[in-house]
Amino acid sequence: MLQGIRLKANPTDQQKLILSQWMGCARFIWNAKCDEHRYYSAYARKYCPVGTFAPVDTKAAQFKSRELSPWLYSCPSQIIRNSATHWYQTFQKHMKGLCGKPKRKPKTDKGSIYLTKELFRFDVCEDGVTRLFIGTKTNNIGYLSFKSHGAFNEPKSLYIRKEIGRYFVSFCYDDGSEEPATEKEHLEYLKGASKEWLEEYVIGVDRGVAIPVHTGVEAYNFTENQKKSIDKRKRYVEKLQRRLSRQTTGSNRRQKTKNRIARQHKKVANIRQDFCHKTSRKMVDSKVKVIIFEDLKTSKMTRKPKAKKDRSGKFISNKAKQKAGLNKAILNVGWHYLETYTRYKAAKAGKAVFKVPAYYTSQECAECDYTHPDNRKTQALFSCGSCGHVDNADRNASIVTKKRAINLLLDSGTELVGKGIPVLTKGRGAICKTGKCKHSPASGSETSKKKRTVATAVAA
Repeated sequence: MLQGIRLKANPTDQQKLILSQWMGCARFIWNAKCDEHRYYSAYARKYCPVGTFAPVDTKAAQFKSRELSPWLYSCPSQIIRNSATHWYQTFQKHMKGLCGKPKRKPKTDKGSIYLTKELFRFDVCEDGVTRLFIGTKTNNIGYLSFKSHGAFNEPKSLYIRKEIGRYFVSFCYDDGSEEPATEKEHLEYLKGASKEWLEEYVIGVDRGVAIPVHTGVEAYNFTENQKKSIDKRKRYVEKLQRRLSRQTTGSNRRQKTKNRIARQHKKVANIRQDFCHKTSRKMVDSKVKVIIFEDLKTSKMTRKPKAKKDRSGKFISNKAKQKAGLNKAILNVGWHYLETYTRYKAAKAGKAVFKVPAYYTSQECAECDYTHPDNRKTQALFSCGSCGHVDNADRNASIVTKKRAINLLLDSGTELVGKGIPVLTKGRGAICKTGKCKHSPASGSETSKKKRTVATAVAA
């Protein structure tokens, strides 16, 4: 089974300079491949017959020139080759619909280089310490100091990354353990389970803003010290932003202020990741066997609102400021990190993680399945308008998520869709409800009136 590891590196000043130059060369090759493909595409579209496309390959020798790009000769040729290959692999994924089209990389304080086996080696020195040698025999930076957390196997490739002036070494290695069961194998096994067993060993996870995680049994939230630390960092960032606005563009002091702002944001991100790591560990270490998430579309939930105009063409308020605050609160919790961490920890523990459609989980009653927007009285209070069931809104949503998952697992026609954590559905892309929902008759009658009006107009 593959294990990922990230180690903090401590390069010298000379090593930092050379690594930054290598990262710049790798970025130059990536951008050159993007520009080359865009130029050939425009040329083929304008001057070539229909069906002619730009070549997609891993060639990079044409970018090395003694007059135009002499700095590429001081960089190991393997790094140039790896950057071109990385661009080619990304474009192939784009053609398969797995990612977007490769774009140009701007020059920032971040960077990375991909090193294959011929560019590094781990040596055990006479003092018993394992050291990392970077480069070839004729072009190297010597031994790179890093801090190891424990034993690991030697990888076949690795990344060296730079973030906010700090350097990290990250790689994957095979620890020799057996590969975990796939989601399809988990699903086939769970279809033979009884409803009583599923009721005991399945939990639904509701993710929110006021209460970041609720499993129906326990609620997880940031500690008071974490909340105070996040507020303190945010206030300091606002102070630094005011200072940044008064400083001269391009000055050294302005760059120092930008680095300070980046470090404060990184500290807040570390608190967020620490919460997600600890919460996912607690959920996986509990007695549950199946963990169910809602299939939330975070990217769509955090979109900017579109501009609004009145009949005269004048712009009116679209409540962008309120939406920006909501988006910030959603992204501050780290919903995607929680999914990712829970998935790989559950796989290692032999447990299953699935998603279910998230439609109306906050409006549906966990007792009688009655669905209506008025059931959600406040952010924290849920009161059913049919049976009178009263509960915490997040706890009710987690129970609804659990019930939907159990009904789908007991259904023989359930299948998995989507990448990453798969979604349980009845048929491809189907919307699954917990049970028969009672909608408001007013909305149905209005919709039917509209349909009848349109039908009458078409007939006329």
